[in-house]
Amino acid sequence: MSRPSFATRLNDAIVQTGTVLCVGIDPHRDIMPPVFGGAGQNLASGQALAHLRDFSKTVLAAAIGRVPAIKPQAALFEAYGPGGMEILADLGRTARQAGLLVIMDAKRGDIGSTARAYAAGWLGAEAAFASDALTINPYLGMDSLEPFFTRAAETASGVFVLVRTSNKGSADIQQQLISGKNTPDMPLYAHIARCLSPYIEAATDPVSGLSDIGIVAGATGPEEAKKLRALLPTAPFLIPGYGTQGASAKEACAGLIRHRMGHRTGGLVNASRAITHNSAVQDAKTAKQAEQAMIAAIELARGELGGILSA
Repeated sequence: MSRPSFATRLNDAIVQTGTVLCVGIDPHRDIMPPVFGGAGQNLASGQALAHLRDFSKTVLAAAIGRVPAIKPQAALFEAYGPGGMEILADLGRTARQAGLLVIMDAKRGDIGSTARAYAAGWLGAEAAFASDALTINPYLGMDSLEPFFTRAAETASGVFVLVRTSNKGSADIQQQLISGKNTPDMPLYAHIARCLSPYIEAATDPVSGLSDIGIVAGATGPEEAKKLRALLPTAPFLIPGYGTQGASAKEACAGLIRHRMGHRTGGLVNASRAITHNSAVQDAKTAKQAEQAMIAAIELARGELGGILSA
């Protein structure tokens, strides 16, 4: 029996957990809670790696059964060196075994054989860094994305292509107007969406009505998210920027859709620091107290997002 598509697994996970919330796992060195070693640790030390493993386990324990997915930020594990990458690999495997979707935020992108190697390393159950989906960068062109699309199709995985990100600097490039032959001026993010459209349509699963190819659409650009939804009706959106980066629940949900079965779907709204590094976590004296503080933050975010989606 073939494995369900990423799109179907994503939709099912949203329905089962009753939320579109995704918990980001971002082990920031400069704001690591004291119970996990505190700020300014020597990331090359064995002690820092032990703290990183405990932090990752604690976030995972808080997330299991409460959200459909986690999103580890690969760069922040990579900063710890080989040991950090080993912890990231273990985290992905453990989370998937626990029923969570794993969105690896590694923003990979290259051409030819290099792209194929990245795809093999990050996508699928047998990958070194096993995941259900991977973030990828489109700025080398569509041919640089095709190896990732192929690997995703082979492994029933998904990808999220950077289109309109949540950072202020997105205005420097992504929102600039470009001119095309026989087309009106449009923002670069819209041009990328148009280029992706046939790929997304071809990868759309008839069961869920969603595609295995999605996009990153930041919560800080709700009007752009609405335009992107019109251009890409079946693309799942990975939505950063909610919480600490300043976007509201309403803004974060702007690009989501109402599924034909009645519930809201069409993407994941990510929250990281507001859950894993909030003041209650910073004040925790034990890992268990930190876990309880993270659970409380997850429930708060679930409530905020749920209030918007049920309106």
